[in-house]
Amino acid sequence: MPSVTPSARRSGSGSSTTPAGPVRLDAWLWGVRMYKTRSAATTACRAGHVRLNGQPAKAAQPVKPGDTIRLRLPGRERILEVTGLVAKRVGAPEAVRHYLDHSPEPVPRELLAVPRRDRGAGRPTKRDRRQLDRLRSRAVPEHDSVLRDPGFDPGLDPE
Repeated sequence: MPSVTPSARRSGSGSSTTPAGPVRLDAWLWGVRMYKTRSAATTACRAGHVRLNGQPAKAAQPVKPGDTIRLRLPGRERILEVTGLVAKRVGAPEAVRHYLDHSPEPVPRELLAVPRRDRGAGRPTKRDRRQLDRLRSRAVPEHDSVLRDPGFDPGLDPE
């Protein structure tokens, strides 16, 4: 019978990162490097930022291959499909093998930046505000569009 040294037992030689049993959602999110700490993953679950198969998820819910996880991160939403289970935190190249990323492309930083006015420039004029709205791709609201409708009669009851 071969003897195993204590240092070999501690280093985990011969063991894989794939667990034998179920894996908690927060541990899986931490293991595949979506959150820096497991407690951050737990906090995100408690705050309602994580959904498992379309339902709000608790941190202790078990994850299995085929599950879909939606999580809100600062500035974007991630949609992940679980392809493998991870019990411990793994390196980034290994972590990518345990999920498929169906996330939409992140919004470019230029569009996220809010235009700033010079200090002391005062309140924006109507023209400035319209230019800012156009820049932010907001539709300029139609003024009194309901009242200009020829078929609209404020005195009639909708019944």
